[in-house]
Amino acid sequence: MAEGSDAERCPLELKTGQGLVGPSLRSSAGGVCSNAAGMFTLYGFGRVTSKVVGITRDLRVLWALEELGVPYRVHGVDHPSGELRTEAFHELNPFCQVPVLDDDGFVLTESGAILLYLAEKTGRLIPADLPGRAQVTRWSFAALTSLEPPLGQILMIDLLGAADPTGAQRRPELVKHAERVLGALEDWLGGRPYLAGEVFTVADILMVTVLREVRNAGVLEGFPRVSAYRERCEERPAWLRTLDAYEQRLAAPSGSAR
Repeated sequence: MAEGSDAERCPLELKTGQGLVGPSLRSSAGGVCSNAAGMFTLYGFGRVTSKVVGITRDLRVLWALEELGVPYRVHGVDHPSGELRTEAFHELNPFCQVPVLDDDGFVLTESGAILLYLAEKTGRLIPADLPGRAQVTRWSFAALTSLEPPLGQILMIDLLGAADPTGAQRRPELVKHAERVLGALEDWLGGRPYLAGEVFTVADILMVTVLREVRNAGVLEGFPRVSAYRERCEERPAWLRTLDAYEQRLAAPSGSAR
């Protein structure tokens, strides 16, 4: 195999919090790319099936990186071709899932863990005091363990349709479960613009991206505070930049991720 520069070998897009700062770098050799000092590498999707555009979990990390304005680059993983199942990717994540963050050789997986790590490392999107950080951690866990289980199952039933023979039977009970946890979130947001109070944090990124999983399922109807909260967060410029770059990378139609 011929030797080459990282730019020749790594399928990356160089980014900062304000968008593309370098060319897309395409790989013919494959393998795991080294991380430049001072720049995060995010392994996110480069190709996915159209059904999941806008709900993939790499969006959580992309949004956080845009909010933070730190230099980063994206390694676009080709899901339909089976890149997640390669030995090289298994070395990064034993569960063979996206996202994966490489911080100068320190590799971290799981979207919630990555967001909390980025917040702690930069000192942003999280309060400085211990009780405040604990609240952000609390609501990060709540998004992923209290809300995402029922919402994610509803999403999968709707995506699979007739391919899930028991989906139609299970969906009503899951909707009841979802309504219970959404009702608790609705109450919590009374008088609070964000989960941890007055300031937007990584917990809000996690919660909103979880809520987006059922944005077309009719489940959020009847929860006006939750809907207004989601809309407020999705109006942030960093989120709009995230979606634009995401659609471009996936070659998805403009607006399809919204």
